[in-house]
Amino acid sequence: MGSFKKHEAGSSTKDLKKPQQPLPREDTPLIGKPAPLSSQTKTFANVFIAIVGAGVLGLPYAFKRTGWLMGSLMIISVSALTFHCMMLLVHTRRKLESSEHGFTKINSFGDLGFVVCGSIGRGIVDVLIILSQAGFCISYLMFIANTLVYFFRTSTILGMSAKGFYIWSCLPFQLGLNSIATLTHLAPLSIFADVVDLAATAVVMVDEVVISLKQMPEVAAFGNLSVFFYGIGVAVYAFEGIGMVLPLEAEMEKKEKFGGILGLSVTFIALMYVGFGVLGYFAFGSETKDIITANLGAGFVSVLVQLGLCINLFFTFPLMMHPVYEIVERRFKGGEYCLWLRWLLVFLVSLVAMSVPNFADFLSLVGSSVCCGLGFVLPALFHLLVFKEEMGWKGWFLDVGIVVVGVVFGVSGTWYALMEILSVKK
Repeated sequence: MGSFKKHEAGSSTKDLKKPQQPLPREDTPLIGKPAPLSSQTKTFANVFIAIVGAGVLGLPYAFKRTGWLMGSLMIISVSALTFHCMMLLVHTRRKLESSEHGFTKINSFGDLGFVVCGSIGRGIVDVLIILSQAGFCISYLMFIANTLVYFFRTSTILGMSAKGFYIWSCLPFQLGLNSIATLTHLAPLSIFADVVDLAATAVVMVDEVVISLKQMPEVAAFGNLSVFFYGIGVAVYAFEGIGMVLPLEAEMEKKEKFGGILGLSVTFIALMYVGFGVLGYFAFGSETKDIITANLGAGFVSVLVQLGLCINLFFTFPLMMHPVYEIVERRFKGGEYCLWLRWLLVFLVSLVAMSVPNFADFLSLVGSSVCCGLGFVLPALFHLLVFKEEMGWKGWFLDVGIVVVGVVFGVSGTWYALMEILSVKK
C-alpha cells in the first residue's frame, strides 16, 4: 500500500513516441533517483515500500472472520495473482516500447492505458487511482481516530463523537501539509513511515507470540463461505501497489532480473502477512479487534507503537493524496496548482472517514471495489489487447479468466463489504 508521487501528462499517441525529457509523474520511487539506475537491493526496498502499509493491521481481524487457514490461502493466492498481473504490465510495456511499435515514454499506468485504449483508458486508470489513494487516506484517518478513542476511553467530546472530534482536529493540520506543492520536503517522511510500520509490525508479532503462548484461545481454520469475498477484498487491499511497477522496472539497472526481484519481494511480503495475521488471531481469538493494536493493552511499548503508527500515517497522508491532486489539477486546472481544490478534497476525505464505522470492513470495500479493477482487470485486459494476435488459446483463456475473476471478486466483494458496513451502522 505504498505512495504514488507524480503523474506524467500526455495528450496524444504522437507525444508518447517522441524522445523527450520525463515530466513529473505520480509514481516516482521513494528510494533512489532517476539516475543512476536502481540496484536490486533498492528495487526490493521500493517494492516493499510500494505494497506494505497500514492495511496489515487489519489482517488478524480478517483471519478471525475467514479462519486462519482460509485467510492464509487467500493471502498466498492473491499474492501470486498480484505478481502475475504486475508482470503482465511489464510485458505489455516492453512490447509497446519495442521497435515494432516505437513508443519510447510509457512511464506510468495511465500512460499505458492511454496507449492501449486512448483517453478512455487513461481516464479509467486515473479514476481508479484517485479512488484507491483517497481510500488509503480515509483508512489512515480512521486508524488515527480509532486509536485515540481507545487511548482516552471517551465516547463524546464537546457534544460530538470522539472519533469525529479527532478526525476534524486533524483537518487544519492536514490542510497545511496538503498545501505543499512539491513532494521534495515530504518524501523522507514516507520512508520514516515505512520504517516505523516495519518496526511496529515486528513488535506486535513478538507480543502476539508471547500472548498466544499464554492464552491459547480457541481458533477456527475455516470461516463461513459467506465471508469469502470479504477476505479476498482485505487481501487485495493489502497487496495494492501495482501503479509502482512500471517506473520501478524502468529504473532498475539489470532489467532482466526485475521479475525475480519482484517475485522475491512479493513472496517475502506474503509470508510476513500470513505470519502477522495468524499470530494475531492465535493470540486473541474471538476477541481480535478490527485494528490489532487495540488488543495490545496500555503498556509503554504498546502505546509507543500505536502513537508511532498514528504519527507516520498522519505525515503519509499528503504523500498518498498527491497523485489525486496531480490528476484532478491536470484535468480541471490545466495542471496548475489549485489550493482550494486540494482543500476541498481533504475535506471530502475527512467527511467519508467520519461515516465509516469499521476499519477492516472499509479495507475490504476499497480492496474489492477499486483494487480488483486496478490490480487484476486492467493489467489482464491491456495485455490481452496488445498480445491478442500472437497468443494461443491458453493465453487468451488466462487473460480472460483473470478479467472475469477480477470482475466477480470486485462486484461480489463490494456488495458484501457494503452490507457489512451498513449493518454495523444500523
